[in-house]
Amino acid sequence: MNIQEDVSLKPFNTFGIEVSAKFFIEVKTENELIELCKSNFLSGKQHLVLGSGSNILFTKNFDGVVIKNSIEGIQFKKSGKLIRVIAGGGTNWHNLVIKSLENGANGLENLSLIPGTVGAAPVQNIGAYGLELKNVFEQLRAVDIATGKVKQFTKAQCSFKYRSSVFKEELKGKYVITEVTLDLHNTAEVNTNYAPIRIALEKKGIEKPTSKDVADVVMEIRNSKLPDPTKIGNAGSFFKNPLIPKVDYKELQFKFNGMPAFPQAAHNKVKIPAAWLIEHAGWKGKRIENIGVSETQALVLVNYGKGTGRDLKDLSKEIQASVFKKYKIKLEVEVNIL
Repeated sequence: MNIQEDVSLKPFNTFGIEVSAKFFIEVKTENELIELCKSNFLSGKQHLVLGSGSNILFTKNFDGVVIKNSIEGIQFKKSGKLIRVIAGGGTNWHNLVIKSLENGANGLENLSLIPGTVGAAPVQNIGAYGLELKNVFEQLRAVDIATGKVKQFTKAQCSFKYRSSVFKEELKGKYVITEVTLDLHNTAEVNTNYAPIRIALEKKGIEKPTSKDVADVVMEIRNSKLPDPTKIGNAGSFFKNPLIPKVDYKELQFKFNGMPAFPQAAHNKVKIPAAWLIEHAGWKGKRIENIGVSETQALVLVNYGKGTGRDLKDLSKEIQASVFKKYKIKLEVEVNIL
């Protein structure tokens, strides 16, 4: 067990914020993690589990133990049309999507190019372009940090919700996800419910798209809208799309002609694109010294190189206040702020 002290976390967060961890431990196997949790080293110390750091904003140094989850590996188990995929929690998510397609396992293509690791995916029930992780999820393995014991979680036990799960709520910070099992299939039952995907396929003249066709289009859409974190610091979508009652939307629609909404059958609510709210509140492309809002996607806050986490946190609060003042809609932060 290699324990490092006073380690810079700048390479381990996609915002590129310069902060440090008092202690830093990288685990590459489940057994290494179990050994760490059963030792007394974590006792009395705050801890943070880190994957790729693509959904986190550091506002200060971390005075505790950062556990870097580097447990990798991908397995494919085929049974008829079903292809069960088992991946280590530290595996790069997009690599999993690509490897799955290469092995004839379809179903993840709409989630192409989402930054982060496999272990982080269930925590916030990642989703994009008409698909959520829960749609393909089977089970996961996780280690209880307090005891070092391994536990299996079913889909029901994960309590998946919109951009959330039990690991983001009552079990936050209590487990490290070491392995995730997904149920995919060998038939190309593509999901093209998201309008921009259909439009992009039509432009390419593709009438019967394959899973790879959908993946390619999704990557093109994401690349056109979202800044590359290797070139400009960001954590993707900073805010969740708010859900509001239908009756409230009707009033807003009357006042703000053209406000888009997507019905949510299960809640008698509608989902309002947070990007639309932020853009029409005047924030898209706005820069304040070393930080700002992306010019191509209003949901994305960016660090131009020397911004601090506190600056970005303050900016997010200004945006929230501005949107609420204009629309009386509360924006929830999707990024984990520390």
